[in-house]
Amino acid sequence: MSDLDQLTQSLARNLKRWRGERGFTLDTLAARAGVSRGMIIQIEQARTNPSVGTTVKIADALGVSIATLLDHEQGAEVRLVPPEQAVRMWSTEAGSRTTLLVGTEQRGPLELWSWLLMPGEGSASDPHPPGTVELLHVEEGTLTLEVDGAVHTLPAGTSAAFDARVPHAYRNDGTTPARMTMAVSIPPVP
Repeated sequence: MSDLDQLTQSLARNLKRWRGERGFTLDTLAARAGVSRGMIIQIEQARTNPSVGTTVKIADALGVSIATLLDHEQGAEVRLVPPEQAVRMWSTEAGSRTTLLVGTEQRGPLELWSWLLMPGEGSASDPHPPGTVELLHVEEGTLTLEVDGAVHTLPAGTSAAFDARVPHAYRNDGTTPARMTMAVSIPPVP
């Protein structure tokens, strides 16, 4: 089974599980996530691989991390994620990419990400649920962070924290690759 097939199967299985645990009908989840009912059906039947944006919306609506939706194994007290099992969520032909390194559901979803943005590239994010916080640390290059329309320049060695309930984006306006590590804390669904 290819990595993509494994990802599709894990997402289908975990989406069904979490939708059932939350007691959400297809229509309820579709409305909460702002995603069509048909898309949710296709995902649950492992007939499609949704975009990162769609996956984030569904995870947010369920109150779980993306790691939880994509994880193919749950339950170990210590969960090791070798590099080959980290989940590549987004990439471009120029070499930019995001990789979900690890996540947990303890006290609300918490995710750890590795980002690489090539010069001239970026990624925008829709607002997350209220109470979601993002922490990031720029390891190499210079990152342009835009939060609710305000632009911030973060050179290597700089860290930032912000309320992610507003639109935000990450860009590399420089001439060398920008690398950062990011943690996302999502509040549990009440």
